[in-house]
This record gives sequence, C-alpha cells and structure tokens, in this order.
Amino acid sequence: MTFAGQHAVITGGGTGIGRAIAHALAEQGAKVSLLGRRIEPLKAVSEETGAFFTTCDVTDPSRVAMAFKAARDRNGSISVLVANAGAASSAPFAKIDAEAWRDTMAVNLDGVFHCCREAVGPMLERGEGRIVTIASTAGLHGYAYTAPYCAAKHGAVGLMRALAAEYAGKGITANAVCPGFVDTEIVAEAVRNIVAKTGRSEVEARADLARMNPSGRLIAPEEVAQLVVELVGSERNGEAVELA
Repeated sequence: MTFAGQHAVITGGGTGIGRAIAHALAEQGAKVSLLGRRIEPLKAVSEETGAFFTTCDVTDPSRVAMAFKAARDRNGSISVLVANAGAASSAPFAKIDAEAWRDTMAVNLDGVFHCCREAVGPMLERGEGRIVTIASTAGLHGYAYTAPYCAAKHGAVGLMRALAAEYAGKGITANAVCPGFVDTEIVAEAVRNIVAKTGRSEVEARADLARMNPSGRLIAPEEVAQLVVELVGSERNGEAVELA
C-alpha cells in the first residue's frame, strides 16, 4: 500500500502519540485528518503538518459521524484509520464505581468501535484499507489498579482481531500496537499522581514507570509512530504488536 494520495484519519491527533503519527504519515505523503477534543493542540499539529482537523469526542457516535464526514469532504475517501484516542486512570478495584468504569470503556473501547464503524464502509468501497488501534501492553497483560483500562484495551485488541478475521481477503487489515509506558502527557499525569500520593520526587516516579517497561526506559512517541507506518504499509493482519 503506497501512502501518496491515501487519506489517514487519526483520533487523539493533537498530542503525544497522535501528533507523532500525524507527522510520520504526512511525511510519507498521506493526506491526514486529525480528530480530537481540544482545538488548540489540533491546530498546532495542523500548522506543523498541513493536516485537516476537526473537533470530535469519540465517545459520542453522532459527533464521530459528523467528524468523519467533514474529513471525507476535505480529503476524500478514508483509507487509513489510526484509533489513538485514549484515557487512563488508576484506582483500587474496590473503589471503582460504575461511572468510572463506563467512562474508561467509553473512550478506550466504545470510541474505537464508533470510529471503525465509520471507516469500514469507505474501505470496503475502495477494496483496501488499514485500521490500526493504539492499545497498550495493558491489552495483553494484567496490571494492578487499572482494571477498567486493562479490560478496555483487551477489548480493543479483540476487536482488531475480529475485524481482521471478518475482512480477510477484502483488502482491509486491522492491527493493534501495544506500547508500554510512553513519554506522553498520560505518563506525565501518572507521575504527578505518584508524587502527590507517595511523596516521591518526579525523577523517582518517572524512573519507577520506566522500570515497568522491559527496555527499562520510557518509549518515545516517534517509536510508536514508526511501527504504525510499518503496519499501514504492509499486509500484516490481526496482530497485536507489543512495544515496551
């Protein structure tokens, strides 16, 4: 699959991993549409890459439909979807209420479903398409104090495998990238929580998170972006690729 003329939609495209993916795909010649909740980060990445952007809350199917229509109107039929929008929180399981559970599922799993549903139709019409979900090592393993996030990311990985099986032979691939702790705002927020709750320094908190990756360091967003580019440019299908 060549990138020139391809239209890639990236959710959560204004910061962190999404920003890095936008740069990587734009550099490969793709037309990029950025979706996200906050307009200022989206505008900044748009100015850096030339990407189209529109605000979108992936938990709301009607807003997802409107955002995808706006992206199609600007850049044409969608051939690549990178479902990157996500949110993470930490709490003991016994203290997680139904609202917190639903909020985590809405962003990390329902949002992927809403976006895939909008993207699959145009891909079937084209006879080709690439779907890549940014999941997490939490989608492959279990971690304490993150039960809703682990469950949602396991679901996202499972959804990719299901789509890969259903659309095999129709030119559409679906894969998941499963990074460990990435040096993004989500990790920065986790560091702030650790500092507030334990009294450890920011340096100590970052080191604690880095040690949870087998590599012993935080993953750079650009490393995730490069793996996305590799998957989009290949026929690999139904994979959940760990990057830690």
